[in-house]
Order: sequence, then C-alpha cells, then structure tokens
Amino acid sequence: MTLNEIKAQDPDGMYEAIRTFPDQFSVGRTAAASPALPESEFASVVICGMGGSAIGGELLCSLVAPASSTPFFVNRSYDLPAFVDDRALVIISSYSGNTEETLSAFDEAEKRGATIIGLTSGGKVQERCENAGYPVVVMPGGMQPRAALGYSFAALVTIAERLAFIKSQEEAWEEAIALLHDLAEQEANPDRSSGYELAESLWDLTPLIYTGNGLLRPVGTRWCGQIQENAKRLAFGNRLPELNHNEIMGWEERSAIHRQIGIVMLHDSGDHAAVRRRTEVTKELLHDRAAKWIDVHSQGRSPLARMLSIIHLGDWFSFYLAMLHGVDPTPVKLISRLKETLATTV
Repeated sequence: MTLNEIKAQDPDGMYEAIRTFPDQFSVGRTAAASPALPESEFASVVICGMGGSAIGGELLCSLVAPASSTPFFVNRSYDLPAFVDDRALVIISSYSGNTEETLSAFDEAEKRGATIIGLTSGGKVQERCENAGYPVVVMPGGMQPRAALGYSFAALVTIAERLAFIKSQEEAWEEAIALLHDLAEQEANPDRSSGYELAESLWDLTPLIYTGNGLLRPVGTRWCGQIQENAKRLAFGNRLPELNHNEIMGWEERSAIHRQIGIVMLHDSGDHAAVRRRTEVTKELLHDRAAKWIDVHSQGRSPLARMLSIIHLGDWFSFYLAMLHGVDPTPVKLISRLKETLATTV
C-alpha cells in the first residue's frame, strides 16, 4: 500500500494524527503547567471521562499505582462512587467539553464539595470551570478524542507530578519522546511498519488482546478501543492471571469460532515473574486452538516509555487494519447516530 493510496482513503488525516503523536506531549505538559492547582492532601483522585477522554486516566492509574499511596480511580459513568467527598480531587476529562456522562459526574462532584480540575478543548467543561474558578487545562481542539491521547495523558501526568503524587518524570519523558519519534518514522512507512505487518497477519481475524495485570493492563483497553473505532472491527481483551481462572475454559472444547480469533499477547519487561510463567503456559495450551498467537513486546527502560511505545504500535496497527479493509478510520457513524437519537428522546 502506497502513501497516496493511504491519503485517498484517509481524508480526515488520522495517519497524520498518529504520525505526530510524539509531538503532542510537550504541548500537553505545557498546558498543564500553567493553571494554579489546589494545595491540599487528597484522600482520593477520580478521573471522570468516557472513551478516548478516559483512557489517559486509565494509563495514569497504571503508572502511579506502584508509587502513590493515594488511590486513583477512573469513573466512566453518570454517577460518582460513594467515597467521593470533599476530600477528593475530581478531574473532569472531556475532550469536547460536552460529554453527557462526564457533565453529570461534574454536577455530582460539585454537590459533594470535591476539588475539581477540568481537562478539555472547550465546550461546557471549560465554560463551567472558568465561571466557577476551577483550574482548567485547555488542549488543542478539532481532533477525535482518541487521537488526542498525547495531549490528555501528558496533561494528567503533569498534574500528578505537580501535586507530588509521583516524582518528576522528566528523564522518562525525554526517553519516551525520543523513542516515539523513532517509532513514528518507522511505522509511518508501510514497507517498514511492524503495525502494518501485524494488520496483514490479523486482517481477517477477530483480535483478542491479552496483557498482564500491571503496567499494560489499560494498554490492552486502548488497543481494543482503537481497533473498534479506527478499523470498525470487533476486538476483545483480558488480562493474566485473571483469565486463567475463567476465560481459558472457553477454549477447552475446540470450535470453529476459535479459528476466527487471533490472540495478541502484549508483554512488558516489568510483568510479574509469575505472570510471565503463566503467559508461557497459556501460550502452550492455546496457540494451536486460536488461528494465531502473536507476541508483542514494549520497548524502552522507563515505565512511561514502555507504556507509550506499545500504545503507539497499537495505534498504527488499528490504522493499517482500517486501510486493509478499505475503511476511513476517522468517522464514528454509529456513535454519532446514537448521540443524535439520545438527544431527541427523553
């Protein structure tokens, strides 16, 4: 596939959005460095968001879990959990600024007296934060929320650094951005792209994304979401060791449906030793039951670099999968129709 063929099939520029993913981080960090943040000791941190606006929060939770004694939680719902009170920090993450569920959670956070920080490109979230005097980090607009992950994730990590939930990630950012620029240069060329090769291997299969339960757990969620939204293909996922206690039994009785599934196992050097052993045994048991088992490894030294390297590969994989299926990766027509229908019904 040539770049001219890709551009013809990608009129809204998802290719360019993925290619410039490494450039988003400095912008997101700069935006989050400006607003004055509240000085307080919080009992919990809750990131409210949906879809592409929530995944940055999931990644942050995974990143801070080994380092922060403060619990972090991602809320993908209209309601807030009961533990959210006036000792909680609630980050309202909505790229459009108008996400129905997130605005509902915003209302609830205000009622409970929680400390609020907004993260958005505009809309009602920016307006309400500015009117109420809440700090708000404003990102560049005009993109699909999933394509703006670099902005939102960098902003969230910067907020966590500024509030001392994690130590400075400056060296990790330098490593991650350098690595991502190298990966982007490689992956942007289909002839040299591991993502394109992976898409060719799985183009007629349903991807099943497995990870360990550590750093890459939310990365599996990101891979599934990108496949679903960019390639318009179903994708599913699970994690070890949990799947060894239930899902593995779904493979016991051999079935024709198994031959329609391609397992992608995402590995990280920080995976627990017991999880690595379980992965080996699980592969031995399942590799000849699924149509394919493909191992993918993160790159880099720091957790931040390893996480972002494998996210970037997943984004390219989903994009090239769309290309191979003749699909425009940007529009999300069913989501748009769903929102339109909900807006006209009570």
